Amino acid sequence: QVQLGESGGGLVQAGGSLRLSCVASGSTFSDYAMGWFRQAPGKEREFVATISAKGPTTRYADFVQDRFTISRDNAKNTVFLQMNRLRPEDTAVYYCVRSTRFVLPTTPAQYNNWGQGTQVTVSS
Repeated sequence: QVQLGESGGGLVQAGGSLRLSCVASGSTFSDYAMGWFRQAPGKEREFVATISAKGPTTRYADFVQDRFTISRDNAKNTVFLQMNRLRPEDTAVYYCVRSTRFVLPTTPAQYNNWGQGTQVTVSS
């Protein structure tokens, strides 16, 4: 069973940046799509970004608006989420996810592995 471990969350002022990382265990990292979801208090989990197995293709939620960039380093079994121009409404727990069945999935049901999450808090 793959394990996903997120890091890089924290407290940042509005307009600031954070870079989230997620390291995956196992030897098949480069075979599968990876992504990020987030969940704010009292809200459902929502899709943030996804990247295809080999990395050239990405997809983002509309609210990202060119502020976030997802990337991956298959040699290090790591996926990243660079978040710039952060807003208070970006405050949430961010989850790293893996899909073994879809190319660029955007719904929670399309992902079969989830990390424990990392908290991102943006102050105004």
